[in-house]
Amino acid sequence: MAQILMADTESTAAPQIGAVERKLGIVELLWGSAFIRKTLLILVLAAIWQVYASILDNPLLFPTLGDTLSAMVDGFTRGPLALRAWTSIKILLMGYAAGIALAATLTVLAINTRVGTDFLETMTAMFNPLPAIALLPLALIWFGLGTGSLVFVLIHSVLWAVALNTHAGFLGVSQTLRMVGRNYGLRGLGYVARILVPAAFPSILTGLKIGWAFAWRTLIAAELVFGVSSGQGGLGWFIFENRNLLDIPSVFAGLLTVIVIGLVVENVIFRSIERRTVRRWGLQN
Repeated sequence: MAQILMADTESTAAPQIGAVERKLGIVELLWGSAFIRKTLLILVLAAIWQVYASILDNPLLFPTLGDTLSAMVDGFTRGPLALRAWTSIKILLMGYAAGIALAATLTVLAINTRVGTDFLETMTAMFNPLPAIALLPLALIWFGLGTGSLVFVLIHSVLWAVALNTHAGFLGVSQTLRMVGRNYGLRGLGYVARILVPAAFPSILTGLKIGWAFAWRTLIAAELVFGVSSGQGGLGWFIFENRNLLDIPSVFAGLLTVIVIGLVVENVIFRSIERRTVRRWGLQN
């Protein structure tokens, strides 16, 4: 009887082991890749765009994807699109770097002093809800029609998002890690750099992503309002110019360039940072 039961157990267990050890097929392996899934999603959206524009058949309202890509290639090869994109990126990097530096300074002061905490919380509550583009008229009066005005509104876009998320991440660090740092005699910047920053990096990275998104859309909106910076406009001004000329495929080409740059920054730069830090450190699945 025992032998029969053992044989039945082995016969039922054998298929389960085989099922566990079954190799995944090519389709399952491809579908398991986030890059493949996102690429397929983009291709589906592109197909919908092309079909809808072809049915509408009105280039002044909604050009086809083919016309948009043709205008985009022409803008990069023979037109000013590449130069306009580089102009926007340069200004964005200046404002983004300055905003991060100010956010880091305010957060370090807030985590080490009570006055710094009160100052950061008060300023964040006051200015974080204020749209950066609303400060553009004042920026034009203070800094004139040029790069200074754009950098000012970009700093406002980046500063509060990065500072708020960084400060929240620091406050969320466990008391155990804090005591470890104090037992090693860490104080001030050393304590922040070696204990708080690694433990709170997921929140910091989230703040950097939000700050980037806010800064990018603020820059395009500001360029659409007054556009030219030091005699040369960026992507927003490129879109505005072509809208006035009723060159709608070029308008869509400018918008598509904005989207592509955003996708590259999110999926290449920030994802690379995420893989090398929070995932490697085991702070995120």
